[in-house]
Amino acid sequence: MAAMDTNSHILVVDDDREIRTLLAEYLDANGFRTLTATNGVDMRKVLDESRVDLIVLDLTLPGEDGLTLCRNLRAQSNVPVIMLTARGEPLDRILGLEMGADDYLAKPFEPRELFARIRSVLRRTQALPPNMIRLEAKSMHFAGWTLDLTARHLLSGDGVVVALSGAEFRMLKVFLDHPNRILNRDQLLELTQGREADPFDRSVDIQISRLRQKLGDDARTPTIIKTIRNEGYVLATTVIMDDAG
Repeated sequence: MAAMDTNSHILVVDDDREIRTLLAEYLDANGFRTLTATNGVDMRKVLDESRVDLIVLDLTLPGEDGLTLCRNLRAQSNVPVIMLTARGEPLDRILGLEMGADDYLAKPFEPRELFARIRSVLRRTQALPPNMIRLEAKSMHFAGWTLDLTARHLLSGDGVVVALSGAEFRMLKVFLDHPNRILNRDQLLELTQGREADPFDRSVDIQISRLRQKLGDDARTPTIIKTIRNEGYVLATTVIMDDAG
């Protein structure tokens, strides 16, 4: 197994004991180190006591549901989240992405499919370690905003910090790496999530909508991330890199 797998701690949050046991055994057998929790209280306890590299979070939990937990996580952490949703409930998947989930998987599913999704998300989030990012650049400036590549958040012109989910950070970073270039949905999905687009996959549009909101970019007449009809999206501004030196 690659070092990424053997060093990664996965937290499975699900109130179904059989699912928790099945996933823990499968993931452990395939090189991960797996922790489990039955609800939000248990999840927070594990996060306080242990290092967690990715959370597999069930949507329908007793008490605080997965959407609430994901939203609260995003307010204080960039740890990747894969949401488990009920099959045939596209609205739940859309809401999960809006709350900041990095990916979603509909139940029932094969453990090996979740394993592949986990590896894909970890590969994206761990591709550039923090020390490599700092050597390349520490921030990117555009349209009066600054993307801090170390803290992974946005900074407005008057110094207000705007938190980003892991998915939002990757999407914005892709645009900043390709300014004034039209990127279609397939390209954006491949660059941010490492997978091909599904005809009904709205994750790209949702993340761009959330980025526009955080940038104060009017969705009807955006000036930063523009929609190019029948082609895709473009970051229509100059980007200046701030080297770490």
